[in-house]
Amino acid sequence: MKVGIVGAGPAGVMAAITALQQDNNIEVTFFDDKPALSTLLPTGAGRCNLAYCEYDNNELVKFYPRGGKFLLSVFSRFSTGDTINFFNNINVNVYVQDDLRIFPQTNSSKDVQSKLLAQLKNKNCNFIKRKVIDFRRLENDFAVFTVDGCYKVDKLIFAGGIKNNYELLKKVGIKLIKPCPALCAVCVAEEALYSLSGLVLKNIQAELPVNLKINGDLLFTHTSLSGPLAYKISSLCAFYDRPYCVNLNLVGMNYDDYDIALRTLIDKNGKKSFVNILSEFLPRSFVGYVFNKLNVDKELKACQVDKNLRKLIVQLLTNYEVKINALKQDGEIVTAGGVDTDYIDAKTMRYKPVENLYFCGEVLNVDGFTGGFNLQNCWSTGYIAGCALLGN
Repeated sequence: MKVGIVGAGPAGVMAAITALQQDNNIEVTFFDDKPALSTLLPTGAGRCNLAYCEYDNNELVKFYPRGGKFLLSVFSRFSTGDTINFFNNINVNVYVQDDLRIFPQTNSSKDVQSKLLAQLKNKNCNFIKRKVIDFRRLENDFAVFTVDGCYKVDKLIFAGGIKNNYELLKKVGIKLIKPCPALCAVCVAEEALYSLSGLVLKNIQAELPVNLKINGDLLFTHTSLSGPLAYKISSLCAFYDRPYCVNLNLVGMNYDDYDIALRTLIDKNGKKSFVNILSEFLPRSFVGYVFNKLNVDKELKACQVDKNLRKLIVQLLTNYEVKINALKQDGEIVTAGGVDTDYIDAKTMRYKPVENLYFCGEVLNVDGFTGGFNLQNCWSTGYIAGCALLGN
């Protein structure tokens, strides 16, 4: 059997390893204009965040803004535990961080890349370092076209990212959700916030226009708002029209509770500077920014704070409105959208309208937050596609 795999990333390599472990007579040809598993190298800041340690699939799928229902069936066949066992079996021992992220003990993406590719060594694998520009379903097989040739394969797997394959798949009539950036920094209308570059606000809450509340750390850069919270916002609102407003609770208390807490501190520390009072809740640099924004004297004593100013501060810090008008250009970690999973058989990854055509990994309309979730999608859907090649 000749199998073509478009994309030599985690999902494609997983599909090939799975199939070849079961039948050495398969001939696999990868098509990718980048080196095999090169997209794996930057994951987890070079340490390779392989997965997330959640064994309850109903909980695990909650980390996927798109594709969760589809993945329930997928994870029932290849779960977090299966991922750990797979890597242990190829001599990639793992450990779990306190935040439940799973990493190789070597903390090296290069080591994971090497161990995965070693599974394909001495197998019947070819790597064509070319981008696929077209493919056609023939009577009994597929013709796959690159700039310098045509290749015939019996079965075809698309395992590359949707961003690079969207135009090709659209041209041949695959059912798609138009892609857009996700997991990226956001640009805001209040550009003065960029003056806080380098500041991190820990575990703050954001209320989104999609009627959700989420928590996370927010990083200020000189051109955007970044960090885990910004990534979640961009992901959950990926298909929401911009500009849109997000309301930030910066102090972890509701309006009334914070008003009481602040008033108590003011009453007990009348001679203390108001800046120092507020700095018990937020970094001093952000307090200074708020004072500039409201044109408040930084030398103001707590005893000089009147009711109106206190309530203005409380309202601002418990409900700080940020207007997001753009996403950081070309800064996305993943792309939302892709092949419509309504047309994919979750038990085989086969594209229902076309025999012997499969899709797996990030080409699907499936994307998760940071933390190993997108790689878990690749391992699981790649495994299922690899099994399906042999009718398993």
